[in-house]
Amino acid sequence: MNNTTKKLIPLSRDSIQLVKGLIIGKVLTILVMGGLWLLVRQYLQPGSSISASEGVDPVSETAASTFKTVRNVPIGSFQYSGSNAWAPIRQLVNSLIQSDRPELKLEYSHPQTDTPISQAAIEMLLDGQIDFAQLSRPLTESEYAASEQKGFTLKQRQVATDGVAVAVNPALSISGLTVEQLQQIYLGKITNWKELGGPDLAITPFSENIKDVKSTLFDGKQLDEQELAANVEYVYSPTAALRKVNQNKGGVYFGSARAIVPQCSVKTLKLGTTSDNLVAPYIGKLVEANQCPQKRNRVNTKAIKNGSYPLKSKLFVVTKENNATEEQVGNAYTKLLLTSEGQKAISEAGFVPVR
Repeated sequence: MNNTTKKLIPLSRDSIQLVKGLIIGKVLTILVMGGLWLLVRQYLQPGSSISASEGVDPVSETAASTFKTVRNVPIGSFQYSGSNAWAPIRQLVNSLIQSDRPELKLEYSHPQTDTPISQAAIEMLLDGQIDFAQLSRPLTESEYAASEQKGFTLKQRQVATDGVAVAVNPALSISGLTVEQLQQIYLGKITNWKELGGPDLAITPFSENIKDVKSTLFDGKQLDEQELAANVEYVYSPTAALRKVNQNKGGVYFGSARAIVPQCSVKTLKLGTTSDNLVAPYIGKLVEANQCPQKRNRVNTKAIKNGSYPLKSKLFVVTKENNATEEQVGNAYTKLLLTSEGQKAISEAGFVPVR
């Protein structure tokens, strides 16, 4: 059997050019397809209408590190409202956001007929008066139901934690309470400080709103208004409450630790689950009134964060899930607060960050 020797036939110049053209065409096709994929990925990033409609939480992705790296921040002016507890974040953190993201203009809308509390903000959000809300308590079942009746759903996302401190008159000879004792005061079952080892003095409890009492002291338990003490006095703001406590020797008020602990006009109590394990919401020894304001108490964020301090509240951004601008701006604002830069600023404002 003869072996036939195969000879390689040299390609012509035209053939070589044809092969090169085919190779380049393949490479260009791959590059184009890759570019299209990157565009699709970018379009599907958190906050886009597609990701929202697919059921993906636009804020559950890994947080960006700075305000400038957050994507899908809408352009324009947007309205929001919220509880008094958020005031330091509105003053400090929002101003930093505005500096780095000037295209996002945030305008605070004050409730026309109510105190700046969580309930008022939710009502404004449900009525379409604002684009997102800032709450210092979780949403209630009735608020979820109200949103569904209007054709959309609400979503809450926690961005910070705040301790809840108890303020009394500086002259009151009481150093601390248990959470249960505080609850009994607001239920009207303890009405005199002598029942707690203090002077024979009637207790006058103050609060901003009945829902604050329910959500903060009773973890949202459904209580009728009649179950709360008849002598609870409702005030407009934390400033008004602290003024009342300073003027009333038997007064007591609970609220944001950041707002109460540094005050000179009141005394902050220790709090615990049992009387033999009371924890201070302030660092070190309580500063005496005559030393303030040269020295001020500082919030014990470590005890609040590790849970040894028993009473705290969570700060939520509440958004509409309606595949519209309101949802986009609410998601963007939440992402900005959850960046490393945002969480650092929240800490500087006196709150415990969640990341």
